[in-house]
Amino acid sequence: MEIDKTDLAIMSQLQEDGRKSFTDIASELGLAKNTVRNRVTRLQDSGLLRIIGWVDPTAVGYTSPALIQIAVEPPNLIEDAANALAEMPETRFVAMMTGEYPIIVDLRCRDREHLTELITQSIYQIPGVISMRTNTYLHVYKYGPTRVDLNAHLPRHT
Repeated sequence: MEIDKTDLAIMSQLQEDGRKSFTDIASELGLAKNTVRNRVTRLQDSGLLRIIGWVDPTAVGYTSPALIQIAVEPPNLIEDAANALAEMPETRFVAMMTGEYPIIVDLRCRDREHLTELITQSIYQIPGVISMRTNTYLHVYKYGPTRVDLNAHLPRHT
């Protein structure tokens, strides 16, 4: 899907405040309210834009975050293992990477007991998972959505 400067401007407004009204966005950008509504709907339908409520996991009792690197053998099971991990509600981020541990997972657990249970009863039960390196966070300084520089998407003039 192609996006233009107007789409980027609308997304920028929503990135600042996901609850901002279409009327306010239209007013600030000099657009018709229906134009904003139609473009937001198109961006959402295409999967480029998601508007969600962001809950601080620590505030609701998820006090044991961890970063886990996972080794999978044979390599043809990496994709299936990553997809299984992505389905777990505790995972926030799952990616394939290079190196000894081809999968990295960022997750949030209620406590260390929950983390231990998740590792032993869920992650190690995924076909192909043979080992992992678990790092627990001692203190989180920032937790939140990535703020994307939407201006970087615009073509540069030389």
